[in-house]
Amino acid sequence: MDFKHQSLSIENHIDLYRSLLKPRLIEEKMLILLRQGKISKWFSGIGQEAIAIGVTKALNKEEYILPMHRNLGVFTERGIPLYRLFSQWQGKSNGFTKGRDRSFHFGTQEYKIIGMISHLGPQLGVADGIALAHKLKNEKAVTAVFTGEGGTSEGDFHEALNIASVWQLPVLFCVENNGYGLSTPVSEQFNCEHIADKGKGYGMESHIIEGNNIVEVFTKVKEIAEEVRENPRPVLIEFKTFRMRGHEEASGTKYVPEELMHYWEKQDPVENYEQFLLESEFITRDEISKFKSDIKSEIDEHLKRTNKEPSIEPDEKLELEDVYQQFTLDEHPKPSRKIEMRFIDAISKGLEQSMEKYKTMVIMGQDIAEYGGVFKITDGFVEKFGKDRVRNTPICESAIVSAAMGLSIQDIKSIVEMQFSDFVTSGFNPIANYLAKIHYRWGQKADVVIRMPCGGGVGAGPFHSQTNEAWFTKIPGLKVVYPSSPQDAKGLLAAAIEDPNPVLFFEHKALYRTIREDVYEDYFSIEIGKANLLKKGNDITVITFGAAVHWALEVLERCPEISAEVLDLRSLSPLDEAAIFTSVKKTGKVIILQEDSLFGGIASDISALISEYCFEYLDAPIKRVASLSTPIPFAKELEDQYLAKLKFENELKKLNNY
Repeated sequence: MDFKHQSLSIENHIDLYRSLLKPRLIEEKMLILLRQGKISKWFSGIGQEAIAIGVTKALNKEEYILPMHRNLGVFTERGIPLYRLFSQWQGKSNGFTKGRDRSFHFGTQEYKIIGMISHLGPQLGVADGIALAHKLKNEKAVTAVFTGEGGTSEGDFHEALNIASVWQLPVLFCVENNGYGLSTPVSEQFNCEHIADKGKGYGMESHIIEGNNIVEVFTKVKEIAEEVRENPRPVLIEFKTFRMRGHEEASGTKYVPEELMHYWEKQDPVENYEQFLLESEFITRDEISKFKSDIKSEIDEHLKRTNKEPSIEPDEKLELEDVYQQFTLDEHPKPSRKIEMRFIDAISKGLEQSMEKYKTMVIMGQDIAEYGGVFKITDGFVEKFGKDRVRNTPICESAIVSAAMGLSIQDIKSIVEMQFSDFVTSGFNPIANYLAKIHYRWGQKADVVIRMPCGGGVGAGPFHSQTNEAWFTKIPGLKVVYPSSPQDAKGLLAAAIEDPNPVLFFEHKALYRTIREDVYEDYFSIEIGKANLLKKGNDITVITFGAAVHWALEVLERCPEISAEVLDLRSLSPLDEAAIFTSVKKTGKVIILQEDSLFGGIASDISALISEYCFEYLDAPIKRVASLSTPIPFAKELEDQYLAKLKFENELKKLNNY
């Protein structure tokens, strides 16, 4: 390896060596602790240290890095105290995740490090969002994100690179090609000679760097970063390296050919660089021994501090509180003037007023800019707010949700429009595994609203008419809102945007242009988690939400002999259990109406809650009314048969007569 470089002084070389040595010595100690059972898991980066150290040194301290689980050098180079890392790995309360997640699955705003999740791909899109924020703020900064050669097989890799290229985002996509994704060799991961070749498909500059050469990594990445700060654009960098130990220690390396292992043993980044420094007389063996002794003493000192920490005392209250960022809705004086609005107009106006209130907020989605969205909700927004804030996206739901997470990391609110809620399946992973869990894991807010045009009755078939709210009410960390009226839609949307937690905001398409009422003209908000008692009664409680609210009211209009309360949930998570129990205890009979198919829907959980907490007040079995257990069909006759709407009146009368 050639370690000579004219720009580096002897002091620079020694500094690089000390930085390289530190993660190696920490790892050697961790492998001992692993065998002693004092840590539960270890993902070794031995042999790859030059990449993490070189990239981190090439960036400025205020620039974000999104590492993987073999990038210990990122954490040490950013100066994180070792005792905090040791506490993290031992599951102590002083760790970054308070024992809630392991190894390197954490982030820290203090050190501008955003940790990975096991699903790998979403962090690439998160880097896009962070870089987009830099660009929106006119900051000359780059973002570096790591993945392995295995991660480049994921769709998120394609989506993130595509977005970064289309939007010319200052991201360094750092791919550590270490030969194997667990045990699967690169020959079974992709069918091109170099990962860097993939950059051509995105119109993206790419480089191949010898990943075991600390000087080459540092100097080349530093040069690239300096250019990208001045001329923002994404760059794909492939680092050729090798993983000398198993994917994690239990995996072993028996699948690696012996001659390949011997070859890479000779490419050791620490030993080779150390030999270069000795031969160049930049350093002496005594100095090397002193460096090692100092680092080992630091490791031992910090381990003693961690070992003195008590084990975590479980606190159920704290666990539940940390799922969401604590938030109190701003108190706004309610406007006095109302004007008539359709459901769709209320949402559009609510979005517009929130864009005015939050001057940096961004809306992202397919066709939402000049076209105004398929439902024309953002029509005219580009002219008013500009294309930086009203952004058309490629068809890549996963990376756009991830980018929204990146904007939140940079303290920018964002709204993602799923063109139809059905398409959310393509973005499910970052919603369920990144947005929902990130505050619980390490206290980072996910200030994202995802708008979900949903529902049947419009003859759109099984890919454009689903009501899929139940997919998300199961996931702790998400809030799910589902208004039924223009007034509620406008006020709840404002609240969802104010809330720093991730909100899935369901908008029933059949209500867009069919429902109208007087709505406060100026900005106002309605608290999430509070049901609305639309109609009082004595004999039956009807619990429902969304378009089904109007189905229930229509039936009761035809059946004046039935004295029923109608409770519009409005919010499905959090759920207003108090309002449900109060009404059920009053009437003694309850019917739950949902548009979704029956099994696994929200009605089932509401029924269970009522049985558990109101059983002695019931005068009849709880009745659930829902749509057929089939995908929603296209033809009107079949769709009418599918929907719960036509079943409700008969079931309501039977319950009334029970």
